[in-house]
Amino acid sequence: MKRALFPLLFLISFLITACGNSNSTQSSQNAAGAYIENKGSDTIVNLALAWAEEYQAEHPDARISVTGGGSGTGIAALINGTVGIANASRKIKAEEVQEAESKGIQPVEHIIARDAIAVIVNPENPVSQLTLQQISDIYSGKIINWSGVGGEDRPIVRLSRETNSGTHVYFLETVLRLGEKDNKTFFSSNTLLLPSSEGIINEVRQNPNAIGYDGLGYVPKDLKMIAIAEKAGEEYVLPSAETVNDKSYAIARDLYMYTAGEATGAIKDYLDWIVSDEAQQIVTELGFVPILK
Repeated sequence: MKRALFPLLFLISFLITACGNSNSTQSSQNAAGAYIENKGSDTIVNLALAWAEEYQAEHPDARISVTGGGSGTGIAALINGTVGIANASRKIKAEEVQEAESKGIQPVEHIIARDAIAVIVNPENPVSQLTLQQISDIYSGKIINWSGVGGEDRPIVRLSRETNSGTHVYFLETVLRLGEKDNKTFFSSNTLLLPSSEGIINEVRQNPNAIGYDGLGYVPKDLKMIAIAEKAGEEYVLPSAETVNDKSYAIARDLYMYTAGEATGAIKDYLDWIVSDEAQQIVTELGFVPILK
């Protein structure tokens, strides 16, 4: 069965399930027929919805609510004790761990899939390959015209996710700052910050001057992915499951779920199922990269 974006009605049914349970989250999560609230990364949200749908079909007593809002939103909810599982497309920050510990919560990390960040342009754009340094220079405003990277004489329109997005944070640290801890490069002030993957996709589709980035599983076939080299003179590589797993693609990451302490009860059962072959097949179907065992 082909899996894609799920109908709004399905999401609404999850949210209705949440009513009346928010005040007893911890106790209900460990009971039979538990309600699990799962919130956070917009990158992960469609995958999390697919998992929840399949898991509930196999476990009729399970009730799972899935919402997005960004990695930071999910982690903040975990720290505040209002969700059972926080989805994140970046590692939890040291200051978030410190805040959680101050409230008696010890966040525990679970790697649930892998992802490539694809750099995308409009199909009319003749540019097909870039180095990490060139992408950094584009997004920091050092390169402002496509002619500066072998393209046409056109102004570059930079698109990014908003700052609460784990994908934004990962792209800033890995691409703009080239993975260098002391690098203080920032996005150019005229970078357009968009609240969703769909917003970036739609803008790139409409604007031949635009450049954006998104999780591989969200990139439609009518847009053009850029082949990336870590350094000038090295091989240019397109994102795919194969190039993520063989580590030849430069912008790849783990995807996470975080729990407050070691998972127990219904949450542990669900997380154990998520890393099963059955659930990891859904990862592949949605264009992400399954974890290697």
